Amino acid sequence: MQRQALAALDAARPAIARLDRSRHAEELAADLIEAWGGVETALRSILGGTPLGGLNLIREARQRQLIALDQANALAEFSAARERAQDTAYHPTDADINAAREGFLKLEASLMTPVSTDGDPVQGEAMSTKGLRLSPLGTPTPVALPPERKPWLLPVAGVAVVALIAVGAFAVMRGGDDASLDRGVQYWQRGQRELAVSEFSRAARDNPEQALPHVYLSRMAREVGNMTLAGQEATLAVQAEPENAVALREMASYLLASGNHELARRFYVRALQANSEDRSSMGFLGCTLLKLGRTDEGMRWINRAGQGSWSGCVPGAMPPASPGMQPIPR
Repeated sequence: MQRQALAALDAARPAIARLDRSRHAEELAADLIEAWGGVETALRSILGGTPLGGLNLIREARQRQLIALDQANALAEFSAARERAQDTAYHPTDADINAAREGFLKLEASLMTPVSTDGDPVQGEAMSTKGLRLSPLGTPTPVALPPERKPWLLPVAGVAVVALIAVGAFAVMRGGDDASLDRGVQYWQRGQRELAVSEFSRAARDNPEQALPHVYLSRMAREVGNMTLAGQEATLAVQAEPENAVALREMASYLLASGNHELARRFYVRALQANSEDRSSMGFLGCTLLKLGRTDEGMRWINRAGQGSWSGCVPGAMPPASPGMQPIPR
């Protein structure tokens, strides 16, 4: 659980690093939201999994004495900054940026520092080995010199290494990493949702750096109206691959379906920056602009995208026939 929490923070670190007052307010808001998504994922990991979010999630972690009081307060400030950033008329301030950075750093510290029974960090005690990558306090244990090797063992060891490399290469060439994803797509296309969810979840566990399993899980959640889960999976997709056009488009689609039209517009723009030829992002960016009252811009993007499922958002237009459940391009 601790390792997963640290991985979630590592995925959110680029968004924290981008927080700077010199950047546009919309970009700052998007990064605040993305960074908080990583923090929530980390908190859920150390809790062992929970649907809670925001202040309720912080309160639960505090009640279980997994974070100290000052850490909980810092995270609450970060959560409040994220809530303000969701208002499209709001411009993030220096205080919001500082709250995000402090909350992020304090949560990371809580994952590295032992906690006493009253919930406060233990003082005067070296960090556990889990914190050695960030702390000079851990004392290395002397390691005895290895026994002298026999000359004839070297060729044998070399053969063993070559064999292991060959096995690893074979596994990669087999495409085993994508097997669960491929099965999930097949189940999804056949309408076997439970089996599809199982395979996509396995693919996400086996390949935490891959966005596509989370994209499918987010899309499936949107299809049944589970917007909480859709948002969580879309956030995980963007955290896994921040520059992945499909992940950015899925986040935009979730935001559009949730009625957060301005933030959806920002993510569609980011998706097009990652892939300028993505017709779906073009078309639904047009739909989003129509929702925002920017009719001329919206129609230009819709016309540029051509006919597609986005055509139905044009007033008076008939949506095209559904092409069915097509696999998401990789």
